Amino acid sequence: MTSPVFVLEEVGTAAPGQVVVLGGSEGRHAVVSLRLGVGEEIDLVDGRGRRAGGVIENIAADRTAHIRLTDVSDDPPADPRFTVVQALPKGERGELAVELLTEIGADVIVPWAARNCVTQWKADRAERGHRRWVDAAQAAAKQSRRSRFPEVASVCSTADVISRVRYADLALLLHEQATEPLGCVEPPQRGDVVIIVGPEGGVSPDEVAALEAAGARPVLLGPTVLRTSSAGMAAVSVLMARTNRWNGRMRP
Repeated sequence: MTSPVFVLEEVGTAAPGQVVVLGGSEGRHAVVSLRLGVGEEIDLVDGRGRRAGGVIENIAADRTAHIRLTDVSDDPPADPRFTVVQALPKGERGELAVELLTEIGADVIVPWAARNCVTQWKADRAERGHRRWVDAAQAAAKQSRRSRFPEVASVCSTADVISRVRYADLALLLHEQATEPLGCVEPPQRGDVVIIVGPEGGVSPDEVAALEAAGARPVLLGPTVLRTSSAGMAAVSVLMARTNRWNGRMRP
């Protein structure tokens, strides 16, 4: 069984043999919730690619864990880089989409205020919604043992999505009326891959036309229609399995 993962910013400048202190909510989770004790091994990450293994040497009265680092490594950025443009789902399905995308290995998650989204992030709601997505990504990254957490962008308009499409090495729009199967698409082994997932109400014809004009290819995910919260995860899986990202090793 792999060691549990906790977030500690100081790991970014740490070295083997150094003792670091895991406090706050992460320390309480390790000591109180998971009941980790002296002598147990844990992993520490900074969310930007630095990973450190260590052993708990002491647990203080304030529920902080003192950990002596045994090894420190840096996981390089993944290549190709997968960006998923996720139309805003209803309710908690947004956080579910983020969790699934993070666990499968997406590198960038972009909330998209598509025309047919029932949910719309405006004013204070945009800040709260973004915070929930960031928190969901961090929790899922820890669960899946990632050292490099996905970037969660601010909510984007269709014009913003079009800009991302234009600079992508491959941009795909999941669409139930497309004729090209996703399974026949050959992803690049390097560069930026953008996958666009529409809302429950579908991508509007105007949006489809604009995205196609920018270079996005409409593709059919499969014979059934998936929910917007799970379609992105399925699409990333199909493509990532055909790159060197999935070679049997744990990746950042």
